[in-house]
Order: sequence, then structure tokens, then C-alpha cells
Amino acid sequence: MSLFKKIFSSDKKETLDKGLEKSKSTFFSKLGKAVAGKSKVDDQVLDDLEEVLVTSDVGVKTTIKIIERIENRVSKDKYLGTDELNHILREEIAALLSETNTGEATDFVLPKDKKPYVLMVVGVNGVGKTTTIGKLAYQFKKKGFKVVLGAADTFRAAAIDQLQVWADRVDVPIVKQEMGSDPASVAYDTLQSAVSQDADIIIIDTAGRLHNKINLMNELTKVKRVMQKVIPDAPHDVLLVLDGSTGQNAFEQAKQFTAATEVTSLAVTKLDGTAKGGVVIGISDQFKVPVKYIGVGEGIEDLQVFNKYEFVDSFFK
Repeated sequence: MSLFKKIFSSDKKETLDKGLEKSKSTFFSKLGKAVAGKSKVDDQVLDDLEEVLVTSDVGVKTTIKIIERIENRVSKDKYLGTDELNHILREEIAALLSETNTGEATDFVLPKDKKPYVLMVVGVNGVGKTTTIGKLAYQFKKKGFKVVLGAADTFRAAAIDQLQVWADRVDVPIVKQEMGSDPASVAYDTLQSAVSQDADIIIIDTAGRLHNKINLMNELTKVKRVMQKVIPDAPHDVLLVLDGSTGQNAFEQAKQFTAATEVTSLAVTKLDGTAKGGVVIGISDQFKVPVKYIGVGEGIEDLQVFNKYEFVDSFFK
């Protein structure tokens, strides 16, 4: 399949291969057991494959879609050998990811017609939200963009301190207030400051508590409304950060946040430490939100722009 013969940056691809190693080895171990002694893809193999996908955190709804696609191919081709299953799965999962992840970004780029570009980051505490913001700031700065951070997670003092550490590490300006300040006020100040500095991208951190969805919804709505007083079409992207290692819990968080605010993209972190990499496939499909970034290691370079072909290639290598 020619789509998989793209030339990727070798070091980036190596990191991705390594980061998905646990997910891949667990998945293929289960798949191997499911097709052991079988030569033909029949109902029993499909039932076993369904179980493999569900237990790999692909999610029930997405698993059913994948099985239906394979059933269609079986009925059309009349005979499919189990030795072809890997190749077929690879094609069908790539096709499924393509429905939501329509772009083919392979690097950290910004649209030329939106300056400054406003990125609002949401997600519960502990998923790697602040670390993702720091790594994004690093990547965009490395590309020559002027970055400004906004510490609008004023609910926790630690959140402001952590973002300050990243701002110092990457050497980018940060706008912050005291703990307990109005998040919308911080966002407003950040946008004003960034505009005056002729910044290219603004990354706004927001509070991650989910114990009261109504409060969260109201707060995020207010932050957006106040930002629009400075930049009318802000935010240009609402990025939800999810911890890939939590598997089904990540689905629940995606459900809660997509109900609380309009999420336009996803970052899935901590994929290197888990066998639950299938969660990327399920969440992207189920919530119809593209995966923009994936975290495949602890290093500052290990946040990657998500490329569906690279991902599937690494997963099925």
C-alpha cells in the first residue's frame, strides 16, 4: 500500500516504534493466539479478533466498525487467509483514522492567516497537560515561532509553578496571576500581552477539575468569551490532553470534556509506558475529533505530531 511507503524522519520514526512497542507486542501476542492453527478468516477468528481489539482498548463501538469492514472483505473476496489478517487490519484501521484525521501534518506548523494563533489546552490533572504545553512551546519555538504561555489554571498553585518551570526551561514569556485569580482575566491579559509582543502562538493552560461539569463548562465558556474581546475568533484550537495509559478512563474523560466544551483536537500522552495504544484509534473514531499530537517518551523531543500512516505502520510493523 503506497501510503505506507512515505519517507519519515528516521529518528522520529524510531522513537515512535519504540514508544508503541508495548502496545504492539501485547496486541500481536493476543492476535497470534486468536489465529493459532487457523488458515482461514471465519466467524470464530472474527469473534476472537473482536475480543483482541476490545481488550487492546480500541473500544467496543470502533471494534464493531473494524469487524464489519473485515466481514465485508471476507464476503467480497470469498476467502481470506489468516496470514493476510495483519495487512487487512492495517489498511482498515488506517482508513478509519483517515475519516477523522483528514490532514497530513508531519511537523509543528501554524496557519499563516491566524496570528497570533490561540491554543487553549484542557484536560484533567495528572494526564500530562502542563508537560504537553511545555513540549509544544519548545517545538514551536524551535521552528522559529514566538510563543507566549498563559497560566489560566489558577485553581492549583502547583499548576502555575509547573508552567513557570517550563517557561524558564524553554525560555518563553509567561503571563500569570496569583492562585485563585479569575482564569478569564489571566487569559485576557495573556492575549493582550501576546498581541503587543507580536507573538505567533499563545498557549493557554486551563483548570482540570471535572467534579462539577456545570462549573467547568461555565468557566471554559467565560474564558473563551473574554479572549474574544481581544481576538474575535479565539481560541483557534481547543486541545484535550488525555493519558493513553488509562485506557477506558481516557474514553470517559473525552466524553466529559466534549460535553463541557467544543474540543477540536486531541493529544494522547504516555503511550510509551503502556500496552493501551489502541485507545488512540478508538477515541479519534468515537468522538470524531482528530488526534493532533502523541506523547511517546519523557524527553522534550518526544511529543510528536500525529501522522496516521506512521502510527499504523509502527503499530503493525
